[in-house]
Amino acid sequence: MQIIVERDVFADAVAWTARALPARPTVPVLAGMRLHATEDELTLSSFDYDVSAQAKLQVTTQTAGSALVSGRLLAEISRSLPGKPVQISSESGRAVLTCGSATFNLLTMPEDEYPALPEMPPAAGTVGSDAFATAVSQTAVAAGRDDTLPSLTGVRIEIEGDTLTLISTDRYRLAVRELRWTPARPDLSAAVLVPAKALTDTARSLTAAAEVAIALALPGEQASASPHIGGDGMIGFEAAGRRTTTRLLSGEFPRYRTLLPATVNATAEVATSQLAESVRRVALVAERNTAVKLTFTSGQVTLEAGTGDEAQADEAIEASFDGDDLTIAFNPQYLLDGLAAIDSDTTRIAFTEPGKPALLTGKPGPDGTPDYRYLLMPFRLNG
Repeated sequence: MQIIVERDVFADAVAWTARALPARPTVPVLAGMRLHATEDELTLSSFDYDVSAQAKLQVTTQTAGSALVSGRLLAEISRSLPGKPVQISSESGRAVLTCGSATFNLLTMPEDEYPALPEMPPAAGTVGSDAFATAVSQTAVAAGRDDTLPSLTGVRIEIEGDTLTLISTDRYRLAVRELRWTPARPDLSAAVLVPAKALTDTARSLTAAAEVAIALALPGEQASASPHIGGDGMIGFEAAGRRTTTRLLSGEFPRYRTLLPATVNATAEVATSQLAESVRRVALVAERNTAVKLTFTSGQVTLEAGTGDEAQADEAIEASFDGDDLTIAFNPQYLLDGLAAIDSDTTRIAFTEPGKPALLTGKPGPDGTPDYRYLLMPFRLNG
């Protein structure tokens, strides 16, 4: 193999492909990144049996061929190269990368031991890349981090007609976001669970294109010619010459719709940025795993943190409030996560009964309902 490629294009593609490299590979070749050059195109590939990534870029090919090299080392090298064309050649167990006056000799790995990457599942539809990235970030923030409860570490994606619904929960909060998309199969009705970290990385990295194509193989369907996928199903994403697949999570997801309140007893509206800034200030005196208390009265909300034996803080800000005076306490970071995800200058907080979760939303959409909902469990207040 012998190719010439622009430095910035190459470094960007290598960095994107390296995201699927395992931190602790089960076999040495999984730490490798495969470079495969054809007449005028270079394909970079990585795979850890759960997530695969491929990036294609235009190159000048002098000799077609392929090589498997250390992916993380190649990513580090490509980031540090000078702004000049990159030349890569491989033969006799070594790959040589030259850029300007810098030359790197890399050992290659046995390609015959590298697993075949899974093929893309059947097309499911397309969605705007920016809207999808926003929806993923809004919901993934509530996904669990406890690997002993794997079904809570994912984002549930429900497909029904031209609507995608993304949901996640860690048992202390619940995030739900709806958005429109263009289905390839109008009769498709499905619900799948995608690892939150992989979904977040993917959605954020595919915004260079206007749209993202989503492909889906449901559990039990033949997702790929690869024997490593199994029967859990697989989801794929593709945009701007880049594609990635992720194995779906299995397990029961909570019946979240029953948690969303049908009626409310009190509502408050407050400027989103002002409330977030106040929570950050007051929370400076809150010890780890202690709450910020919010007291809602007519025309204002008062925030308090700290105890009598420790530092204390309180601040009152303007708020519209409809209902009987109430006091509620939240984990300050969870509250800030929800406020950061609300794409509105005004946050509406709906309350049902004392001790029950509160529902945070932004301004309602054209149909009168918000497209994003964040349900937050309160702390128990003494007395």
